[in-house]
Amino acid sequence: MLLPVPPAAPITTARLLLRPYSPADAPAFFAVLDADRRRLQLAFPRRVAAVRTLADAQQTLYSYAANWRQRRLLVWGIWLRESGLYLGDISLQPDTARARIGEIGYYLARSAEGHGYAREALHAIVHYAFGPALDSRQLILRCRPDNARSQATAEAVGFRRSPQQGEPGIWQYELRR
Repeated sequence: MLLPVPPAAPITTARLLLRPYSPADAPAFFAVLDADRRRLQLAFPRRVAAVRTLADAQQTLYSYAANWRQRRLLVWGIWLRESGLYLGDISLQPDTARARIGEIGYYLARSAEGHGYAREALHAIVHYAFGPALDSRQLILRCRPDNARSQATAEAVGFRRSPQQGEPGIWQYELRR
């Protein structure tokens, strides 16, 4: 039995606005994926393969809304609060109510890397996941061993590398409440 569907409300941080996508966001969403397709392919192969055109981007955003309503995948676009510039996204895949484990994934446009935006967004989603909307007990994220930035981001927010062996070539990080 799943928990109730959390409201699709925006989350604000000092510099960022995290909000569920709207159909009007498709051009910005597509532009980042298209510009950084080669770089994002390794970590997000399904998303990169699914979004090859603007029409694909629109369909993907509609599927995100449906997944949110079904509580299967919660996806927030990441924007700079002051300028409204789109930076990337962060997602949370909640697990069953009994286990209360969620998996987080995120990416930023290449131009947005190195400014602490991923850390700020990750911290906000961790707070959300451990809060009353989801009441998660544990969060996981995965990254490639050669992705030092993602590892540093996870560790800065409190995640620790799991000693358990996951997928070959993928490191798993965990954070417990």
